[in-house]
Amino acid sequence: MILHSRDVPPRVAFALEQAGVHPLLARLLAARGVREAAELDTSPAQLLRPDTMKGAAEAGRLLADAIERRQRICIVADYDCDGATACAVALRGLAMLGAERAQLAYVVPDRVVHGYGLTPAIVELAMEKQPDVLVTVDNGIASHAGVAHARARGLAVLVTDHHLPAANQPLPEADVIANPNQPGCSFASKAIAGVGVMFYVLLATRAELRARGRFDATAQPKLETLLDLVALGTVADVVKLDANNRRLVALGLKRVRAGLVQPGVAALFSAAGRLPARASTFDFGYALGPRINAAGRLADMTLGIECLLADDIGRAAELAHALDTINRERREVEGGMRETAERTVDELLARLTNPPPALALFDESFHEGVVGIVAGRVKDRLHRPAFVFARGRSDGGAEAAGALKGSGRSIPGFHLRDALDLVAKREPGLLARFGGHAMAAGCTLAEGAAEQTLARFDAALQRVAAEWLDEATLTRRLATDGPLPVQYFNADTAALLAGQVWGQGFEAPLFCDEVQVVQQRLVGEKHLKLRLRHAGAEREGIWFGRSEPLPERARLAWRMELDEWNGQRRVQMVVEAAGE
Repeated sequence: MILHSRDVPPRVAFALEQAGVHPLLARLLAARGVREAAELDTSPAQLLRPDTMKGAAEAGRLLADAIERRQRICIVADYDCDGATACAVALRGLAMLGAERAQLAYVVPDRVVHGYGLTPAIVELAMEKQPDVLVTVDNGIASHAGVAHARARGLAVLVTDHHLPAANQPLPEADVIANPNQPGCSFASKAIAGVGVMFYVLLATRAELRARGRFDATAQPKLETLLDLVALGTVADVVKLDANNRRLVALGLKRVRAGLVQPGVAALFSAAGRLPARASTFDFGYALGPRINAAGRLADMTLGIECLLADDIGRAAELAHALDTINRERREVEGGMRETAERTVDELLARLTNPPPALALFDESFHEGVVGIVAGRVKDRLHRPAFVFARGRSDGGAEAAGALKGSGRSIPGFHLRDALDLVAKREPGLLARFGGHAMAAGCTLAEGAAEQTLARFDAALQRVAAEWLDEATLTRRLATDGPLPVQYFNADTAALLAGQVWGQGFEAPLFCDEVQVVQQRLVGEKHLKLRLRHAGAEREGIWFGRSEPLPERARLAWRMELDEWNGQRRVQMVVEAAGE
């Protein structure tokens, strides 16, 4: 592991400090690309305008017409946290804009039964709601057959999505598409999540209804009350926190900390043992998001959506408890799969001097709902792009039962979806379907003997990885913020940092120091409890998931965490890595 310090433009850091930003925070922000204090303004007025998103204005007109004509609108959701929050935002927002309860419905695919996206089977499921308009959230940009089937059934189709459209292919023939990643869209935040796209469509719908005289600017529905859901879905989907996404998340966190949250969000905080008054992006990404995602992985995402839609506090608490129970089961399933995957990796490494440039793993015991999480664990361990496959258990959906369904996670420098595209071109007929992003993607292998199709995929993926990755890319490197000046190792600074918006592409502060290991012991059988001498003083520290002892002196990458107990505040060093 090579630990290196981020570059800090000194003039930018000085300018931020002169504008009133805390000196340490100014340095951290400058290192993450912030160039002026105006970028730190998180007021709603600083959000990108909805009319800059291609398709948003047309979507607003379509939905405004549907509301006024009392047409039935059915939301086609997705089975992850982004899709669940987007569905809840759509239904709550449309109701706020005047849609009657009888006009609104939703369907959500079952990961096992239906697969991903707007398929003809999902259209038929939606037809049971007798809709006039279908609105996809967090899916649809690749759903050519599903869109065509819906329109053949006489439905108007609005696609709201944030995923990349297939290269060199026409877009689905929907009535309207709102997606910042479609050709010709000038919306500056290409990294916006699906829930963010739906929120912007609602803003455009409100503007259209306002122009029609339904309400004026002072009496218009307050869509900002949905920002706790927007923030949750944005963080949970691990999209890059560019300036606009940071504003959306900051506005959502502000509402949560003030107690202005949906009952379901409040119930999830309670189930996770977290306090909304001290909410952070960490809570969204590691406490609430996984509980909602667990429903889509092991059960039915309807549970997650209903929790977010619940207005009754008791009902919200009941659903949050159910999600918490499912998440515990998910952790058990994931743990067993991870052990199997690690044994496979150990056996592979025992035969090879170096790990291959990419890996594809499969076991009959793997559950398709958890393959992505396990792929991420394998990727983290070996610093290699990794796919993990499970036997599909579909019973009438897009793929036949028994097909191998895989999810992959990647490393910087290896665009996973583009790699799958190249694999598909080189191995015609191997991939039944694929899609995703640079760092995460999924695919289904064509029917056939599992060992043969997996071997073909593994060989093709390794070939692409060998061509695209060099030794420098395959060497694990971790960007840090260098040593922490001793005057900032205190509870006030820790609280200041904890209150900021950090996440994908805008990573939380990670400091790096040479320390003396004064004491170390194993707690909980898998965590290293440490006492470290740092900057002339002894500090408490912990390294979660580490059981191997450290040498007497070590160079550690660590983050500062504030622990509050019985009215006392103390700072501890949470170690993330050791290296050169």
